[in-house]
Amino acid sequence: MKEVLERSGVSAVVGEIGLPEPGSHRGYEPPLVVESYLVNVWMGCYRMSHTEVLRRDETLKALFGWKQTPSASSCGRFFNKFSQARNQEVFPVLPRRFMDPIPLGKMTLDVDSSVIPRYGSQQGVARGYNPGKPGRGSHHPLRALVAEPRLGANAWLRPGNTGASSSAEHFLEETFGIIGRERIGLVRADSGFCREKMMSDFEQKGVPYIVAARFHGGLKATVRGARWLRLKDGVEICETRHAFSARGGQERRLIWMRKDVERLPRSTGRQLEIWEDEVLDTRYRYSAYSTSLELPAEAVWCLYRDRGDAENRIKERKYDFGIEGFHLKNFWGTEAAFRFAIVACNLMSLFRQLVLKAANQPTLATLRVQCFA
Repeated sequence: MKEVLERSGVSAVVGEIGLPEPGSHRGYEPPLVVESYLVNVWMGCYRMSHTEVLRRDETLKALFGWKQTPSASSCGRFFNKFSQARNQEVFPVLPRRFMDPIPLGKMTLDVDSSVIPRYGSQQGVARGYNPGKPGRGSHHPLRALVAEPRLGANAWLRPGNTGASSSAEHFLEETFGIIGRERIGLVRADSGFCREKMMSDFEQKGVPYIVAARFHGGLKATVRGARWLRLKDGVEICETRHAFSARGGQERRLIWMRKDVERLPRSTGRQLEIWEDEVLDTRYRYSAYSTSLELPAEAVWCLYRDRGDAENRIKERKYDFGIEGFHLKNFWGTEAAFRFAIVACNLMSLFRQLVLKAANQPTLATLRVQCFA
């Protein structure tokens, strides 16, 4: 992992991107604070107080060439020096270091919003959409992942009372700048991003997209009387068109899927009231996708279905990398810790693919047992 850290160029970039300097001549150099933080994430720490484990591990300090590592309070002071302007200056540089060498002409970008429950009064913690713990204060981050190399391209932390697509246009603009808009072959997003403005923006930029549709009365009406095509046992598909703006506007291609819950009891999707008397159709579960692609409907569905791997990566970041655990009073300091944890995830992904050459992408918890231990 030390070699990956050095040969990836991250160590060199960290020393050049203008991190907050120590306020005392006895303070720790910023690259040392960042590198020790990354190692703490790989070790399984998810609180600033857990960094004390590394301070007492003489073997790890010898391997990485450190005489001493920062304490929890030193790490906290370092991250609390970050501001919105510094985050916008520093963090687009690091993922670009990962993206530039990737030998792919086109890549798939998966965009997702999630909820991080909080149990204190930190800045930005507010009540909002929180299906797991309704009424609990939270943060509401945005994430962008590149599917083929399994790397995180960008991540923003947002207050808990923001909508799913709030600030998404600016977030995607920064993300396109990191990857290069001409290198994005497809954007996949969940229903929180199903907005007329966002899809129009994709079309103006010439970026193909598949976005899960948000169900409402007008959308559901398009599937009444549709002619369904059977793909396989219990799975049917059809195609309609729909204008997502309340004022009409441009009609877009809409791919519908429905699955028979009797044959496929674990099917995902929603039950709909689609008949004339508005009786709930309990036999099928429905899902719909708006797309600019001209591929066959089945191919569009298969492409979006592969987005499930991005959901697995997000879960791994949550449970193995402690990405939701490092939080401070200062909102921008919490975002800095959050985004540096994404860098730790990317380095571990490189380790798995280039060093271990693992085809099945073992989780970090598995690697700790089978490789590091």
